[in-house]
Amino acid sequence: MQIPATPVDEEQRLASLHDSGLLEGGVTERLDRLTRLAKRMFNVQAALITLLDEDTLYFKSCDGYTRAETLPRKISFCGHAILHPEPLVIPDSSLDERFADNPLVTSDKPIRFYAGHPLRLPDGAVVGAFCLVDKVPRELSSADLDSLKDFATIVEDEFAVMSAATTDELTGLFNRRGFDSLAKFAIYGARRRAEPLTLAWIDLDNFKEINDTWGHAEGDEALKAMSSVMTASLREADLRVRYGGDEFAIVFSDTDEQGAWIAMQHLVEQVEAWNQTSGKAWKLHFSWGVSEFDHNGNGELHPWIKDADQKMYAMKIHNNRAR
Repeated sequence: MQIPATPVDEEQRLASLHDSGLLEGGVTERLDRLTRLAKRMFNVQAALITLLDEDTLYFKSCDGYTRAETLPRKISFCGHAILHPEPLVIPDSSLDERFADNPLVTSDKPIRFYAGHPLRLPDGAVVGAFCLVDKVPRELSSADLDSLKDFATIVEDEFAVMSAATTDELTGLFNRRGFDSLAKFAIYGARRRAEPLTLAWIDLDNFKEINDTWGHAEGDEALKAMSSVMTASLREADLRVRYGGDEFAIVFSDTDEQGAWIAMQHLVEQVEAWNQTSGKAWKLHFSWGVSEFDHNGNGELHPWIKDADQKMYAMKIHNNRAR
């Protein structure tokens, strides 16, 4: 089996993927409609829209494929597809030396046919593929390839819209892009008014266990529950963010670090109250850290985020030891 090579621009490619918010945006009906249509139009076993992170392939949308929602990148066909500007077409994987002994080919439900068109973000970064798979060998005509390119172009247009959005589709909170923009405005306003500004960094505890034990749908429910409790517990003026994955952030306006501690203790209490009445088999728990903005610093976001994140991580280590 040939492991996919690493793109020459891998560092920038990954940065663009993470900044886009596509990994955290959840499933969208618009993309699902495209994979459903492609599956019927090409009469294949499955049509998929994939995203390739550092080590993992994620299914952003899928119709007809019943495997897990992620795959190791090193065995993925899409890992090869992102290396070239033109579609990668494998008529019969069992006859291709790159894939003949791949676990996806030798399993009891093998992928014998694959066609993947690379997908780009507006900045040119190739982040995944629009792909067709089948359990039997196939060929694509030139007209089929043109249609595949058309589907990929539509998906890229959707990616551009989703990447430009400032709201997280799953939770309704601001996303990373929204945070980056609005936090800068908050810093500017706090400096101009000489007011304190404090950042809280939040990470859900045992979120992976919820996904692994009860499924990703319940993981999404946990994320939505956390966002709902945050919205109900905090002031309207406080900036509430799902930064990515199971990370959340809050920017407390006109609030020093002590005030933010009090607000976070209230949030802990409200989450515990939610746990008592949710009826869920799992419980919401989170670690957090707060950092007051240094008006005498250079005004950049990264050091502020890093300080709050380090304090959150220290609490997470303490919580893990206490269990």
